[in-house]
Amino acid sequence: MSGTRKRMAVSGSLSLCKEDMEYLGEDRIRLLEMIDEHGSITKAAKAVGISYKTAWDTIDAINNLSEKPLFVRMAGGKSGGGTRLTDEGREVIRKYRVIQEEHDKFLGNITKRIGSANELYKFIKRISMKVSARNIYAGTVTKLTEGAVNSEVVLSLKGGDSLVAIVTNESVENLLLQEGTDAYAIIKASSILIGKDVEASKLSTSNILQGRVIKLLEGAVNTEVILELSGGNTISAIITNASAEHLSLREGDHACAICKASDIILGIA
Repeated sequence: MSGTRKRMAVSGSLSLCKEDMEYLGEDRIRLLEMIDEHGSITKAAKAVGISYKTAWDTIDAINNLSEKPLFVRMAGGKSGGGTRLTDEGREVIRKYRVIQEEHDKFLGNITKRIGSANELYKFIKRISMKVSARNIYAGTVTKLTEGAVNSEVVLSLKGGDSLVAIVTNESVENLLLQEGTDAYAIIKASSILIGKDVEASKLSTSNILQGRVIKLLEGAVNTEVILELSGGNTISAIITNASAEHLSLREGDHACAICKASDIILGIA
C-alpha cells in the first residue's frame, strides 16, 4: 500500500427533492431525456443501461411524486408501447441542466477553498441514504384522531386518494404532525394485499385503494403487481404466483390494493 495519501476533492450529484425525498437526479433526468428521444421505455432503458423493469419502477416513482405529469403513456404491449414527454417534462429537464451547470461550478470552486473534505463527505453520505420500500407517497395530513396510546392519521394524496395510518402518540409528537402538515407515507410491497370485486365487502381496514393492473412481473415464486390508482399514483404489491393465478389477474383488470393502517410508515421533511 502506498504511503502517499491522495488529496480528497469535493464531488457530488445533484438531486431535486420533494418532501425530503429524492425526486429527480441525474439518472432519472437521463432516463426522461432518452424517453423523449426514443419515445419508448424499452429503448430508453437500453440507452441508459438499465433493465426494462428498473425503468418502469423509476418512472412510476417520478409519477407518484410529481404534481403534474411529466410523461404520457401510449397504448402498447409487452415491449412498452409508446411514451412521450409533456411540455412540463421537457421544462423540468431544461431547468435541471441549468442548475447542474451552476452546481458543477460551485463544487469546483469550493474544492479550492477547503482544507479537508472528510467531514463534508461523512455528511453527504448520511443524507444520501435511500429507503428500500417501493411505495412512497407525498401527501397532506387532513385528519388526526388521538387515542390513549395511538393516533389515526389520514393522509390525502394527489388525485383524491387517501391513506389511513396508525402511529403512536409519541411518533405524532416527534414528527410534529397536525392537520395541514405535509408528510409522506411508506408502504412495503410485501405488506399489500391484492383483491378483485371487494369494494362492497366488509373488511376491517380503511385502506382499500381501487385501481387498474398496469403491470404483472412474474418470478420463480412471487408476482409483482403494479396498480394505477384512480388518483394517478401507482402502487406495487408482491403476492405469490398461486395467488395471482387464483385471482386470474391480467393487465387492464380492475383490482384493489389493501393494506393495514399499522403497516404504513409516516415521515416528514
